[in-house]
Amino acid sequence: MLPYIFRRILQFIPTFLLATLLAFFIVQLAPGDFLSQLKENPSVRPETVERLRKEFGLDQPIIVQYFYWLKNFVMGNLGQSFQYKRPVNEVLPGPFMNSLILVIIGTVLHFAVSIPVGVYSAVRPYSTADKTFTFLSYIFLGIPSFFFALLVIWGMLKLQQNFGWDMPLGNKTSSKLPTDISWWRSAWDVFIHALAPTIILVLRGISSESRFIRGQLLEVLGQDYVRTARAKGVAENQVVYKHALRTALIPTIAGLGGLLPALIGGAGFIEVVFNWPGLTPLQLTALGNQDIYILQAVTAVATLLYLVGNLLSDVLLSVIDPRIRYH
Repeated sequence: MLPYIFRRILQFIPTFLLATLLAFFIVQLAPGDFLSQLKENPSVRPETVERLRKEFGLDQPIIVQYFYWLKNFVMGNLGQSFQYKRPVNEVLPGPFMNSLILVIIGTVLHFAVSIPVGVYSAVRPYSTADKTFTFLSYIFLGIPSFFFALLVIWGMLKLQQNFGWDMPLGNKTSSKLPTDISWWRSAWDVFIHALAPTIILVLRGISSESRFIRGQLLEVLGQDYVRTARAKGVAENQVVYKHALRTALIPTIAGLGGLLPALIGGAGFIEVVFNWPGLTPLQLTALGNQDIYILQAVTAVATLLYLVGNLLSDVLLSVIDPRIRYH
């Protein structure tokens, strides 16, 4: 297993280089740069603009700028943010951790709900509960998440007006929170603020995943070795959870690699709607200002998450499926 992991890590390098190089070229091919708006300001002298262009390295060819960024990235330096006038190493951690909060809670909810619902629907197919889950799944899959988010906000505002239910609808923390509260009280406040956007974020994923697990488990439960286990008198719970479920979850585990970047990407519009200070608002601001080093940092993070997620999927597959061995 260790030699395989080492080879996969080596394979990360060309993928990472290609993804970051492509992103760098796309951003740089846009007309103008961060200093273009200064040219239109009559109070700023052209010599000042040229001095700043040299200071930020914008006078160099694109490929030279990329390798300059790559060299600094390897050394742990993500560059200087144009708009914030601060190192990206200082700007990025806050929004990244805020997005990670949504992703962690969303990942836990995704599997904690979709697996039990899928198993229950497969064990009791075409029951009232199964039909109800199917109906709700089609509704959540059919409604765009941003529209559903607006419906939730409207409903929560109505609850606040009519019943006084004070459920946070935006930001990461309460503005009236005392500064001397305990850490668990502060963590609970963040969790309450993250709950609504996280639920909306994972509803579509839970709906599709639970239907997929149901179909996979129904197929496995109809195979010969499952019927043989039942004929031998093996308890039904053991047949379902020990023999059938492990096989049915193999495709789900295989898709785990794309879950982390998918959740971060999917959290984008949710962060905007709920005013959550995550990566997407930072990225949109950087895109409007052509702050290439922040955009490159976000691209690098997303690429690394995807690569690590794929490696994690392979490792988990070897654990859950004894037929798979990596050398």
